[in-house]
Amino acid sequence: MAQNLKNLDLSIELDKKLYKKKLKVLQYEMLNAQQFLLNNKIGLILVFEGMDAAGKGGAIKRLIERVDPRGYIVHPISAPQPHELRYNYLQRFWRKLPQHGQIAIFDRSWYGRVLVERIEGFAKKDEWSRAYEEINNFEKILTAGDYIIIKFWLHVSDEEQLKRFNERAQDPYKSWKLTDEDWRNREKTPEYIEAANEMFAKTDKKNAPWILVAGNDKKHARVQVLQETLAHIEREAQKRGLHLSNVLDKSHIEDAESSSIELQIHSKKQVKTSK
Repeated sequence: MAQNLKNLDLSIELDKKLYKKKLKVLQYEMLNAQQFLLNNKIGLILVFEGMDAAGKGGAIKRLIERVDPRGYIVHPISAPQPHELRYNYLQRFWRKLPQHGQIAIFDRSWYGRVLVERIEGFAKKDEWSRAYEEINNFEKILTAGDYIIIKFWLHVSDEEQLKRFNERAQDPYKSWKLTDEDWRNREKTPEYIEAANEMFAKTDKKNAPWILVAGNDKKHARVQVLQETLAHIEREAQKRGLHLSNVLDKSHIEDAESSSIELQIHSKKQVKTSK
């Protein structure tokens, strides 16, 4: 069954105390995973897409907070430059692929062809329609070799997005993040959701899966991104006959395992019911 944003439970929340505890352990596990990738010459490609103000930047920041900065690069993707328009749209992404053993994080990506370019009319229908197969082939070529690909869609409700927009507008340290285009895009939210759901249906593959993340609670979203990244790296390691051994201090691991995260995450509806 294809993934669909309407099935995403945006009411999920994570206890603040558990968040801090879990985040620290997962970040050290990510550092460990980075060393594993380096030692085995496997490249990791992380794609972040989603609604404006859904928390992509915050999730990326927590993901890389403890890893070696020499081993990763973050690519903020915006509209192509004039000289890039002379090439196939995938060309500029080929040039940004990480070395084997390195990590590349794409804040927006080649999926712009079937999202913003489709909705804003920057790509003709025949161009974005055939892009699904082109992207699948692009990712298949990479994952058939020494690359791991994970794709995240961070999603927030319309109400939560508006709240964050207003907070950004009033915060001088965050106001630069908010543009007139962001406000205009709110009017096209239904179109973006429709395009995203079609994108999931046509490009969610085992070799390069889409992970839908409920972003109304930033703490939950950040932890889920780390957990899903580590879990997928482990699965890909096993496919290669390898094991993602953990070199963390044993006490840290036991401390984290002493309380299951599943028991601590509650939806707002469940909390109200219990009351």
